[in-house]
Amino acid sequence: MPEFSHEQDSLEAARRLDLDDPLRSYREEFHIPLIDGPNGEKRPQLYFAGHSLGLMPKRAREYVDLELEEWSKLGVAGHFSAKHPWLPYHENVTENLAHIVGAQPNEVVAMNSLTTNLHLMMVSFYRPSSSRFKILIENNTFPSDRYAVDSQARYHGFDPLRAVVELKPRVGENSNGMTVDTEQLLKQIHALGDSLALVMLGQCNYLSGQAFEMAEIVKAAKKIGASVGFNLAHGAGNLLLALHDAGADFAVWCSYKYLNSGPGGIAGAFVHERHLRDKSIPRLSGWWGHNKKTRFEMGPTFEPIPTVEAWQLSNPPILQLAALRASTEIFARAKMPALRQKSERLTNYLEWLLKRRLGEKIQIVTPETRGAMLCVRIPGVGKEIESRVRQRGAVIDFREPDILRMAPAPLYNSFEDVFHLVQALQDSL
Repeated sequence: MPEFSHEQDSLEAARRLDLDDPLRSYREEFHIPLIDGPNGEKRPQLYFAGHSLGLMPKRAREYVDLELEEWSKLGVAGHFSAKHPWLPYHENVTENLAHIVGAQPNEVVAMNSLTTNLHLMMVSFYRPSSSRFKILIENNTFPSDRYAVDSQARYHGFDPLRAVVELKPRVGENSNGMTVDTEQLLKQIHALGDSLALVMLGQCNYLSGQAFEMAEIVKAAKKIGASVGFNLAHGAGNLLLALHDAGADFAVWCSYKYLNSGPGGIAGAFVHERHLRDKSIPRLSGWWGHNKKTRFEMGPTFEPIPTVEAWQLSNPPILQLAALRASTEIFARAKMPALRQKSERLTNYLEWLLKRRLGEKIQIVTPETRGAMLCVRIPGVGKEIESRVRQRGAVIDFREPDILRMAPAPLYNSFEDVFHLVQALQDSL
């Protein structure tokens, strides 16, 4: 973690850090909610909930309004005659999404919702046998992921209590009971051996904020013959990812967190190109995955597109895609390496200030291998702390029993925001 000196624990120092930030202008491209100040004036909210719902790009309204106008003027003809024709509209975000997750364009598609995509991917890559049927998941798995893997195990005739195996958190004097050492994780993969069918992990973990060593996990799983998939709900637009090079079989993500596509925004999926022409892989099919050249001939035989688009089921929602297009264009200009560099510095500044100001009152659960989000445990303090912080103009969130989650998003959060957030937490305690 970069060192900060005690002179940087001041509002003036935070503002100097912002002046030195080459990405500071991107903040102006987002709508930041306004709240009432102490004298009745309006001021920007301290918004640190991008891990839950990203803020609205200003251009999203323009892009969505354009498609509404096209619909009003063209009706069904908009599929072919709109300024951005609806038929191939999802292709407008493909290249930018590929850059964001470190993939080839033919490996990435925007479609469906996250859990729907997870089920579609497990149809293809969770193919258990009587001896190889186990699924390795996080110890703090997001509930929807857990419901999905449990139901997939049951669908194949296995008891989830036997088939679904949780990672074992690190133990010892300095353990927080939530994070998992890479070495221990790899040992668990090796120990499961021939019984392991699928490794399915979040990246980052939604509760601890831990990011896993993707390439090492894929290598270990492949060595014993298991498939590997990742849920990038907290990784896409947050971490510097390399899905193609790491060799993961598949990945899925939502786009309404760090990708700022709006509530319930369209999700995404990745399938490694080594699988794209493999007709032996089972797949649930729909007409939007059919050969584009013959799709409207309405033939009875499915002919898959030779890209990840073959996993598409139906035509996607254009208004959601329009909002996502507005956000991914910002990512294309800012570039993920630069965003990640700023993100690390923002989060490190947050951690440094928290430790300096609050010391022994808090425990930072999130390890150094992480994204933007910090998960902070405050023993003996419940959900009321979130309300106190909100009353002071800052938005974070609470998870039972004693976890506060806060994420400085590099596109729209500033060092000054971080300084004021820590002050709000200090005053609330």
